[in-house]
Amino acid sequence: MEGFFVRVDVAGINFNDVQTEVLIVGTYKHPENTQGWSDFVSFYGSSLEKWLKTGDVSTDRKKLTKLPTLQDGKLLRVFFVGLGDRKTLKQDDLREIFGTIGKELVASKTSNVSIWLDSFINEDIEIEDAAYLSAEGIGMGLYKVPNYKTSSNEVDAYLDHVELLTNSDEQEILAYFEVGQVYAEAVNEARTLVNMPSNVLTARNMAEYARELAETYDFEYEELGKAEMEELGMGAILAVNQGSTEEPRLMVMKYRANEEWNDVVGLVGKGITYDTGGYSIKPKDGLVGMKGDMGGAAAVLGAMRIIGETRPNKNVIAVIASTDNMISGNAFKPDDVITSLSGKTIEILNTDAEGRLVLADSVTYAKQQGANYIVDVATLTGGVIIALGKDKTGALTNDETFFETFLEATVETGEFVWRLPLTESDKKRIRKSDVADLNNSPGRDGHMIFGGGFVGEFVENTPWIHLDIAGTSDASAAHDLGPKGGTGAMVRSLATLIERMSLENTEENS
Repeated sequence: MEGFFVRVDVAGINFNDVQTEVLIVGTYKHPENTQGWSDFVSFYGSSLEKWLKTGDVSTDRKKLTKLPTLQDGKLLRVFFVGLGDRKTLKQDDLREIFGTIGKELVASKTSNVSIWLDSFINEDIEIEDAAYLSAEGIGMGLYKVPNYKTSSNEVDAYLDHVELLTNSDEQEILAYFEVGQVYAEAVNEARTLVNMPSNVLTARNMAEYARELAETYDFEYEELGKAEMEELGMGAILAVNQGSTEEPRLMVMKYRANEEWNDVVGLVGKGITYDTGGYSIKPKDGLVGMKGDMGGAAAVLGAMRIIGETRPNKNVIAVIASTDNMISGNAFKPDDVITSLSGKTIEILNTDAEGRLVLADSVTYAKQQGANYIVDVATLTGGVIIALGKDKTGALTNDETFFETFLEATVETGEFVWRLPLTESDKKRIRKSDVADLNNSPGRDGHMIFGGGFVGEFVENTPWIHLDIAGTSDASAAHDLGPKGGTGAMVRSLATLIERMSLENTEENS
């Protein structure tokens, strides 16, 4: 896995020895309370105290003040990063602050930097947290959307050298920083997948990416094509694929943390590489951006990359079904009745409700392969955006304990998730059909709940969480942690869930 930090060192706090282009200094409202601040003022110059009082160096949160150094040496500039009130700065705030730093490092074409980690800590943020968040935040902030402009000569943004200044244990700080880097890199790769045009990222190309990922991290890998799906009876995936000239793919990765294949978490991602809506065609404005309808698949692939790097003590299976949803003389139609892998029949009322169909066969296959828990992730419905906006992921669950563990993971990663109800009344509407066991589109009201609840019909009693990232998978404007475009939503939360469940396993066995 290629890193965006080529070399990372940990050094003690001696400002006179700093040899990088930029020194990053966290600046609280009362910086004199930061341990070592007087030593820094002595190094930088007494004028700093006056500039702080006049506001020329701002302590307001996320405000960045760039000043040259007055010392002879290789350190050219200091970035003073406003942190605000020491008592109110939380980890989520610091991650975003480091994201803005990453953006500035790209803009200023900085290639080597020192970070005074101790200047960022407070009662809620320990030095290890600062190390982790600096790598995660800066790494995500560095991301640039790849483009296909023939005139573009810009190279990818990499920092050749990062130096972490702290008197804490070198190996421990380095370990936390490297984990933060792994998380950021996985998010950025997921972003790139979401941003890729659908003629570049076909189902076959996504399968090639998954295969290479499995080889890199020694996952067991299985790939099903159209013929294998027909043999198994994956009628739901195949129906969505009927209108396409591209063959579908089902990708399966198994990470075996233990010899016995039990207590397995299944991560299932929707991999629709382009969605026209089929015969229930989208309006022309609704077609733009549909290259990102595989955001759930990207989230699962990103999480599996983190799992491959961190090697948690938890068995994991990833299942991704990929196809596009196109229109042709062979495409499936409203009023069709199809038979899923589970044997359940489905009346098609809306060919634009295709994501839940590929997820139906995917979760069934995950269960057949031994999954004891299932989390499915999908850019499933516009209804979740109507209900929650674009900054919140919608969730459904059938297991309170499992969902609580996941919710704790999302609090740690700062990815906002809101649970919606799935009632017996909702399930009755999903099961309402004169000709089949289920219908794939009960109505526009409660659309997000019906979409996820449909998948739940195939999960049945297996502990399950459904995540609708239709709003959070893509950003309509640049933000603190990245640019406009794919966000890599849920990559970090899925990986953190596995890590938390891994720790539970370790504690139970100790």
